[in-house]
Amino acid sequence: MKVRFAPSPTGYLQVGNARIALINWLYARKRGGEVLLRLDDTDEARSTEEFARAIEEDLRWLGLDWDSFARQSERHERYGAALERLREAGRIYRCYETAEELEIKRKTQQARGKPPVYDRAALQLSDSDRAELEAAGRKPHWRFFLESGEVAWDDLVRGRQAIQMGSVSDPVLVREDGRPLYTLTSVVDDIELAVSDIIRGEDHVTNSAAQVQLFKALGAVPPRFAHLPLMTDLEGRKLSKRTADVSLRALREQEGIEPMALNAYLARLGTPDPIQVEPDLNALIASFDIARFGRAAPKFDWNELNRLNAETLHALSYEAVAERLTAMGLDKADEAFWQAVRANLERLGDAEAWHGICFADIEPWIEADDADFLARAAELLPPEPWDRETWTGWTASLKQETGRKGAKLFKPLRKALTGREHGPELRDLLPLIGRERARRRLLGERG
Repeated sequence: MKVRFAPSPTGYLQVGNARIALINWLYARKRGGEVLLRLDDTDEARSTEEFARAIEEDLRWLGLDWDSFARQSERHERYGAALERLREAGRIYRCYETAEELEIKRKTQQARGKPPVYDRAALQLSDSDRAELEAAGRKPHWRFFLESGEVAWDDLVRGRQAIQMGSVSDPVLVREDGRPLYTLTSVVDDIELAVSDIIRGEDHVTNSAAQVQLFKALGAVPPRFAHLPLMTDLEGRKLSKRTADVSLRALREQEGIEPMALNAYLARLGTPDPIQVEPDLNALIASFDIARFGRAAPKFDWNELNRLNAETLHALSYEAVAERLTAMGLDKADEAFWQAVRANLERLGDAEAWHGICFADIEPWIEADDADFLARAAELLPPEPWDRETWTGWTASLKQETGRKGAKLFKPLRKALTGREHGPELRDLLPLIGRERARRRLLGERG
């Protein structure tokens, strides 16, 4: 069993692409199958090596690997050979209409209440007609002749699908400039690279019907199909490669999203199953079932992803983040620091601020009414070494000495020691801050 993820390197992957890639990967790994990464890069004008490299980087960031790799730009001979076979079988024909002429035909058909299906006018051209058009500079594009009747298959997501081919235009396989198009290249690759299961967006359903006939015309058995509903934003708008804030690059570099948070979110989005923190991809493999995906369009919700991202961070061990903290320049971010602050992080980058609060100088936040209380608190600081019990003993002494309790006791201490009203447990932060720095802050000094 083999699946393929086949992006075009014409832009950065966004979350909709990542969802398709992840579902393909989980489907294959659950069944012990293989994953093919294929770059559909025949559009030379828009495909770039930068985007090709970015696709691989983004997939590796998610933890998704592949067993084989192919580029369509290196397989033109194979497409040419397939076209020759179709030509010999009488299944393709030359057409000469310009894009403008085809658009006029479509609008005329729609105005008459008819489906905008190509009328096969090119089949009526004589040899002299074609010669005259070519002499005038027209270059032909090639269409695949669809047989009439019904094409049906049992879709792994949508159930039984049946398309009446009279409602489908003969697809263009080769443009007038000689470039083979997706309908042809995809089928040739799926045949020759032994793809058994195709999982992609529901915008390909009608295209799949035409491709079923193309598989058969080339002597192959069509693969199994699964067509997933396309993900939208909360307003129901389609996500696009040009929507920068949902590109994987932006999620990683600008938004600080954890890869497993995104994986856990996308793997369950569109199913009735709860979206929750998962420790790794193996846990997602174990629970994966493509039959759980429904027909309704899943909606990408930033708030839900942010919640999951924070919960994912809260569950990470120090070993899982130690190298990343070091790479951020947080030289004192040891396990005690991580255990103290992780429950208050939404992004790993938030750790930088708490590292500064613990180990660098800050301006304390002291209200005038609390100055005498905080000065007394400084006098009562116990000697080091400190541990998690220091906070309990110190505040108990303060309560007895000053009569303060509750918020009047704890809030001024937190604001003076951290410069913030909220944050990690002070019993964990206090040993990290240290006695001298705590003393200066309680006295209103920068420390």
